[in-house]
Amino acid sequence: MIRRAKGEKGFALVLTLVITALMVAVTTDLVHQAYVDISLSRGFRDGQQASLLAESGVSGGIKLLQLALLGQEFSSLSDPWAAPFRMDDETGTIEVAISEESGRINLNGLILPNGEFEPFTLAALQRVGARLEIPDEAWSSLADWLDVDDQTRSGGTETPYYASLRTPYKARNGAMVTTAELTLVRGFTAETVRKLTPFVTIHAGQPGAPLSQININTAPKEVIAALDERIDDRLAERIMEERRLRPFKNTAELSRVPGFDTIAIGLLGKISVKGTLFKITSLARVKESGRTVEAVVRQSGSTQDFLSWQEY
Repeated sequence: MIRRAKGEKGFALVLTLVITALMVAVTTDLVHQAYVDISLSRGFRDGQQASLLAESGVSGGIKLLQLALLGQEFSSLSDPWAAPFRMDDETGTIEVAISEESGRINLNGLILPNGEFEPFTLAALQRVGARLEIPDEAWSSLADWLDVDDQTRSGGTETPYYASLRTPYKARNGAMVTTAELTLVRGFTAETVRKLTPFVTIHAGQPGAPLSQININTAPKEVIAALDERIDDRLAERIMEERRLRPFKNTAELSRVPGFDTIAIGLLGKISVKGTLFKITSLARVKESGRTVEAVVRQSGSTQDFLSWQEY
């Protein structure tokens, strides 16, 4: 009897320890789950606040553009909007940067409504492409991607080629919606698109206009050199230095640059000194959460049209 009692007591002790260990494990799991739930809730809240802050940064960028360009007949990299700015408060931080898309070549402007090449845009893209070692056939493929039919032009590529790939798809046969879409077009690799992106846009300066004018005050050197075959890097650098010292207020002032005066006459109607397309990038941080909003707007006086909006 004594041995049995001792055995029962020992078994009860072991059972008590096992139950206690299970209760501790369950309690620990519940505490951990509660901590995770609270952390997720806080992370969601912080993410929502960061999203709202990023949106407010875009609104602030638009207001800055309106104030900076009001009554001004030109836009340049010397304007207040061209300098990034940062704002801090008790909620978080916002960093806003604005760039001008009007200083770039419009890819969607490569073809005219009738499907033919737009000559000036084609020549400019070919000159930029020569720098980046993009074959001329790639621009024919892009034209086929943009036009509304499936008839393959000389050197181009249409739906039958894309349909034969391992992952088949169709040519868009319409305007591109992002520059990243170029990677789907024959002749353009991801690396090529990365190099090309700083010099091109998919947006038109004016809705329905057959040609998007390029702002000589904000265009990068590569785009300036692509405007005419007579413009080399040295002349493009002189133009950039002249606008840095004193932005061009009208196209007649381009005659200030020696060697560019006669070329500029032939570019009338193709270049401008004031842009209408701006990309606003707003990065907001709230504690450990961050949100970025990229918006492209067409600015005209006190009004603006949102052409794209991306949040990530």
